[in-house]
Amino acid sequence: MAVETKRRLLTTSKAIAEGIAQEMERDPAVFVMGEDIGAYGGIFGATEGLLAKFGPERIIDTPISETGFIGAATGAALSGMRPIAELMFVDFFGVCMDQIYNHMAKIHYESGGNVRVPVVVTTAIGGGYGDGAQHSQTLYGTFAHLPGMKIVVPSTPYDAKGLMISAIRDDNPVIYMFDKGVMGLGWMTPNPRATGEVPEEPYTVPIGKADIKRPGRDLTVVTVSLMVHRALDAAEELAAEGIEAEVLDLRSIVPLDREAIVESVRRTRRLLVVDEDYRSFGMTGEVIATVVEGAFDYLDAPPARLALPDVPIPYTRPLEQYVLPSRERIVTAARELVAGR
Repeated sequence: MAVETKRRLLTTSKAIAEGIAQEMERDPAVFVMGEDIGAYGGIFGATEGLLAKFGPERIIDTPISETGFIGAATGAALSGMRPIAELMFVDFFGVCMDQIYNHMAKIHYESGGNVRVPVVVTTAIGGGYGDGAQHSQTLYGTFAHLPGMKIVVPSTPYDAKGLMISAIRDDNPVIYMFDKGVMGLGWMTPNPRATGEVPEEPYTVPIGKADIKRPGRDLTVVTVSLMVHRALDAAEELAAEGIEAEVLDLRSIVPLDREAIVESVRRTRRLLVVDEDYRSFGMTGEVIATVVEGAFDYLDAPPARLALPDVPIPYTRPLEQYVLPSRERIVTAARELVAGR
């Protein structure tokens, strides 16, 4: 007689914290440092409960000095440790960009491959909460532009835990970005998909492999992170009209799964790229270039993209909602693409 197993549901924030905890239990070289990551558990819950489990020597609350603790994490990685450093908001990267761009990302290359830099930088991205222009960006294109770092951006609790474990075990620097809107925190805008089934045992999700979150035949929507949720909402509405949209979740910006992008577009023959990052010089252009190079003869319509305009993200809610991609805008863009307009 088959035994029915109980579904185990976690929010994305709890899935991340569990992945970190399991790697800390497995490997004593793993530790976490950053602002408010101890007793507070991280302002978005990514380190909740870890201080009680591992103590202040491995869960290290730092002063407000991003240059200091990102540099310390890089040095610790060079010395054989596997640090995780939480940069509270990605917008704060400017304070410590020298440590990231000129040291963390380049030391392996400059050493002729002899020195490993296994450091994970976690950071919050995304707008929609009235946090203003200095706390609401995504900026993965900024980091992806420089060789030497891997960039992962999960959209679901399952992917969040698996990608965190993969990032910690990777010998390269990994920038691990989590959108506030996918974390499942009670004080933020409710998102039913921010809670999902997560296995209790450790597992990995491969870095650099995209995932089809919804199959379709009429167009491919390539996106990442919170916009995966918006695209899935839009796909449900479009399906009622007879338009079947395939939603491809990149999961990783670097390495970019170009093969999966091209393969999907060859099937659906149309491409819409949706991104919460800025439109110019970012992920949308890279994905479109990939399709033009690899699937141009298959396209029934020019590729389209929906992204953040090249403006600072407004503080006021009406203006902020105006610039952010939404379900309604994705639906409209998909309709126009399928109609050939």
